[in-house]
Amino acid sequence: MNKLNEIAITSSDLSLAKMTTLQIGGKAKYVTYPETDIALDLIIRLLKEKNVPMKVIGKGSDLLCSDDDFDGVIIKLDRYFNNVIFNGTEITAQAGASIIAVSINAAKQGLSGLEFAAGIPGTIGGTIFMNAGAYMSCMADIVREVFIYRDGKMEWIPVSECAFMYRTSIFQLHPDWIILAVRLQMTEKSADEITSLMANRRKRRMASQPLDKPSCGSVFRNPEGMNAWELIDGIGYRGHRKGGAEVSNKHCNFILNVNHATADEYMALVKEIQEKVKEKYGVELKTEMEKFNWK
Repeated sequence: MNKLNEIAITSSDLSLAKMTTLQIGGKAKYVTYPETDIALDLIIRLLKEKNVPMKVIGKGSDLLCSDDDFDGVIIKLDRYFNNVIFNGTEITAQAGASIIAVSINAAKQGLSGLEFAAGIPGTIGGTIFMNAGAYMSCMADIVREVFIYRDGKMEWIPVSECAFMYRTSIFQLHPDWIILAVRLQMTEKSADEITSLMANRRKRRMASQPLDKPSCGSVFRNPEGMNAWELIDGIGYRGHRKGGAEVSNKHCNFILNVNHATADEYMALVKEIQEKVKEKYGVELKTEMEKFNWK
């Protein structure tokens, strides 16, 4: 790994639990923080040449890592890939930028379209990957094009090629494609009106969501015409616990890490909920979070 050390800041044996909002996971052999597109390209080429496993992440807000150690390289973009440029009603943001910070800055400039994202604790790249959304809005509504790295090249692709659907995108089918930046089309609106709406939603979120414990946000996608939390409540799992993992009493679609939960405990609770909901309602609950380093 000497060459890698020459082109990026690199750390060894860091806990994946410290790199995710859920705070679960084993250690990563190496973690690197590329400063530029060129550095990122060099790192990826080197790792592919040496057949070293790698994973690109931002803040890890929707990631469930296994308890196993990862014998590869975690490439984190949230340290340096966080530039944001405002140009009229257009925003160009790098993948590592905080979606909350971008939404707040957009509001200050009277740009509407990201109000729904003001409470999502992730990066721009993560929200594109998941087509994150809330309050009947999502990233697909405002994306114009996405700057990606694939097959050794960096290029812009239009939103029409992103295959955005409810909590999905083409990037989930191509994990080797790396989201580097996005161009968003916003609309002008009163800054006071936008910030007022965001403030009201913040109050609702704090009142209805368990923000005081580690989690990955909503665990299950809402089945068509249904709310996942109502199905979980219907099987009597509000407050249900397995090891250090617990279904939130405040919001049933949040599974919390309340006492050093292991990945196996967390997944056991997820699967138990899926089985009980299937048994009672005939509905298959699908998860939102991405699993990483599972065998």
